[in-house]
Amino acid sequence: MDDYNKAIELNPDDAIAYYNRGFTKSNLEDLTGAIADYNKAIELNPDFALAYYNRGNAKSNLQYYTGAISDYNQFIQLNPDDAIAYYNRGNAKSNLKDYTGAIADCNKAIQLNPDYYKAYINRGNAKLNLQDYTGAIADYNKAIEIKPDDANDYINRGIAKSNLQDYTGAIADYNKAIEIKPDDYIAYNIRGMAKYDLQDYTGGSADVDQAIKLQSAKKIDDHLVQKNSNSLANDYYNTGNAKSNLEDYTGAIADYNQAIQLNSDYAYAYYNRGNAKSNLQYYTGAIADYNQFIQLNPDDALAYYNRGNAKRKLQNYTGAIADYNKAIQLNPDYYKAYINRGIAKLNLQDYTGAITDYNKAIEIKPDDDDAYINRGYVKYSLEDFKGAIADYNKAIQLNPDYYKAYNCRGNAKYSLEDFKGAMADYKKAIQLKPDDAIAYYKRGLVKKILEEKRTKMEKEKQLKA
Repeated sequence: MDDYNKAIELNPDDAIAYYNRGFTKSNLEDLTGAIADYNKAIELNPDFALAYYNRGNAKSNLQYYTGAISDYNQFIQLNPDDAIAYYNRGNAKSNLKDYTGAIADCNKAIQLNPDYYKAYINRGNAKLNLQDYTGAIADYNKAIEIKPDDANDYINRGIAKSNLQDYTGAIADYNKAIEIKPDDYIAYNIRGMAKYDLQDYTGGSADVDQAIKLQSAKKIDDHLVQKNSNSLANDYYNTGNAKSNLEDYTGAIADYNQAIQLNSDYAYAYYNRGNAKSNLQYYTGAIADYNQFIQLNPDDALAYYNRGNAKRKLQNYTGAIADYNKAIQLNPDYYKAYINRGIAKLNLQDYTGAITDYNKAIEIKPDDDDAYINRGYVKYSLEDFKGAIADYNKAIQLNPDYYKAYNCRGNAKYSLEDFKGAMADYKKAIQLKPDDAIAYYKRGLVKKILEEKRTKMEKEKQLKA
């Protein structure tokens, strides 16, 4: 550096001295200083091709991609057969999400150098971003043929295969990546995701756990801490999802806790933790998590619906209705919200309002057995037993194995003193659910009534004789 300074002091019009000092500054990561020297070199020699090229590299490293492309354009105009320049310009275009332009540059780089494996990789990445997964795989295949020991190439090809739902093929690529680089936590993480897609939740959870262990052990540079924290949060989140799928809700909550600790704005970690708490019947905690999610995503109908369900379980029917109202406002065809709002209204003895909601649910989804069951229950509460039976009939038609429908229809028949019909329904309910205590109790009552009737009829016959 001192020599270049002295050379410039002695000859301030020496473009090469400025270029060399700029190159040295680039190597010392003084990119702004390097650009200043390249600027001077180009001012002194407007056809200084390498000054344009290296200034483009410095701008690229500073993420000033538009300026970098301008410099690569100048270099290519002076050196139209340089494959690396097209490759670098393609990278800059990719970073600006000009994937079509990036592919064109990679095409030219490959034309000039058919074994330029990095150009195949970057062209594959651009195709991946354009959802040309088949084209991306073809490029990754060629890159692997040229250089078969790069774990990242297998990872990228696996991602493309996953997007084509070839999860088995994707896992094979992730296996190879892990064989080449056993401490690659990304490979374990995405292999876990592919296993989840194949419903191998145990294997998926094991892979994501391993990804977390590897990433936690990895030494992280200060400027990468936030990036890696968010990535690690994703790993905990994915492991939590796997545990939820395995109904290990306590374990899932522990993982969602870790994800939230690493990223306090991780909306779906709050949401899924709320779901896990709901499944454990910890409804107050679930509501707190749904509150957090809604604060971050105020237009999500499903979150209001789930919070409404938790409030309903806590018998806060008015609060539940308010949430169902919001869910319906956001999604007017949300038939489940109409059903559950109807249940909340029923508990508040708003029978007319409940029937209106069930009618709407049936209008939206006429093949939903629950809507008929619930409407039938309201009619039963209003002592419209025949109307209730009609709804239970429809529910059974839609779902012949719905034991609750037989129980409810049996109750309505019982109220109409159709004891034989009630007996048949309770028998069917027990057949479908042999541990249904209520059905046994009701069947016992009906048996007693029928037995009393039979005894009474026999006595009447004896008296007449």
